[in-house]
Amino acid sequence: MLKTLTFIVASASLASASLAAAGPGLAAETRLSAHLGGAGSPDTDGAGHAGFRIDSAKNEICYDLSVEKIAPATMAHIHKGAAGASGPVVVPLATPDAAGKASGCATAGQPVVADILANPGGYYVNVHNAEHPGGAIRGQLSK
Repeated sequence: MLKTLTFIVASASLASASLAAAGPGLAAETRLSAHLGGAGSPDTDGAGHAGFRIDSAKNEICYDLSVEKIAPATMAHIHKGAAGASGPVVVPLATPDAAGKASGCATAGQPVVADILANPGGYYVNVHNAEHPGGAIRGQLSK
C-alpha cells in the first residue's frame, strides 16, 4: 500500500512538473501591431492602428482595429507582402464600422500563424473602401 501511494504521489508530481513546463509555451500569446496610413497608403490623410493577440496553440488571431479620416471602410484584411508590395489575403478581419472600429478573432491555418509570428514584417493590414478598392490605408505588422 505504501509503495502504491508513493508511486501515485511521485507520478502526480512528475505530471505536474511536465504540465508546468509545457503550460506557458502552450498558453503564450504574442502581441503584434500595425500603424496604418502615411506615405505608403493611397489615402495619405487616413490613419489607423491595429493591435493583435496571436495564440499559436489555437491558431487564433484576435484584433482591435481603429481607422480615421477615410471614407467608410468596405473590407479589412491581413495580407502577405513586404512594405510597398501587394500580396494575397491570408486573414480576413471585420470591416470597421461607421466609427472606424472593428474587433474580433479569426482562425488561420497553422503555417500562416507560424509564418506571421516568425516574420511579422512580411505581412500588412489593409483597409479598403469604395474610393480606394485596392486599399485606402495599410501598415506592416511589427512586434
